[in-house]
Amino acid sequence: MRSTQHASPCAKVALSIALGLAAALCQAGTANNPIPPTMNHAQPRSDTLSARQQAIVPIAAFAAAGDLPRLSTALSNGLDAGLTINDTKEILVQLYAYAGFPRSLNALGELMKTLDDRKKRGIQDVEGRAPSRAAPKGDALMAAGTANQTKLSGAPVTGALFDFAPAINDYLRTHLFGDIFERDNLDWQSRELATVSMLSTLQGVDSQLQAHVRISMNTGLTEGQLRQLIDMLADRVAAEPAQRAREALARHLATTGPR
Repeated sequence: MRSTQHASPCAKVALSIALGLAAALCQAGTANNPIPPTMNHAQPRSDTLSARQQAIVPIAAFAAAGDLPRLSTALSNGLDAGLTINDTKEILVQLYAYAGFPRSLNALGELMKTLDDRKKRGIQDVEGRAPSRAAPKGDALMAAGTANQTKLSGAPVTGALFDFAPAINDYLRTHLFGDIFERDNLDWQSRELATVSMLSTLQGVDSQLQAHVRISMNTGLTEGQLRQLIDMLADRVAAEPAQRAREALARHLATTGPR
C-alpha cells in the first residue's frame, strides 16, 4: 500500500477524488449524510445483499481484472440471479471510468458473446429499463453533476488539487456525475457496489477505494452489506481484493463507528 503520511489531509482527499472519481472532503471530515431514496432509487436499508446485488460483485471484479473467462461465468450467473441486460451493460460501461476503455470494451464484448450463447440455448433474458430521461446538456449538465457529486460525497467537493488542475473536476462533474450518474436505470447503491468491487481488484488505488467505501455508506449500504461484499470477493474472486476491501472498511469504521 502506498504511503501518504507526508501529504496534507486536503491533498490526500483531493487526490482521491480526482483520480478515484469523487471522495471525501477536507472540510467535510466524517460527514455522513445518507442519500434520500427518492434521489438514489435505492433498495430498503438492509444488512444483507439481495441475490441481484450479490451478482454485481464478481461481474465488476472480473471485468476490472480483465479476466474474461471468469467474467463470462459471472455474467451468466448474474443474469440468472435477476440482473437485466441493461443493468449489466450499465455496470460494464461505468467500468471505463475506473479501469479504462479497453477493459470496458472487452467486458461489453464478453457480454455480447454471453447473451448470444444464452439465446442459442433458448434463454430469453430480460432487456430491463432504459434511462427515463436524457442527460442534460451544457450548464444544466454541470449543475446536475455537481448536485450528484455533492449528494454522494456528503458535502461540496473542493481541494488543493482542483485549484491546481480545475479541469479534472469539471470532467468529473459533467461526465461522471452528470452523464453517467444521471442515468437512472441503475440505482446508486448498485453503482457503488460495482465501484468498490472494481477498485478492490485493482492495485495501487487504495485512496480511491477508501473514498468509495465511505460513499457507499452514504448511499445507504450498511456495514453488514459491505462485509458480505468482502466475503464474496474472498470466496468468488481472490484473497487479495478481499483484504484490500476489508482494510478500507476497517479504516472507515475506525473514524465513524459501525453503521
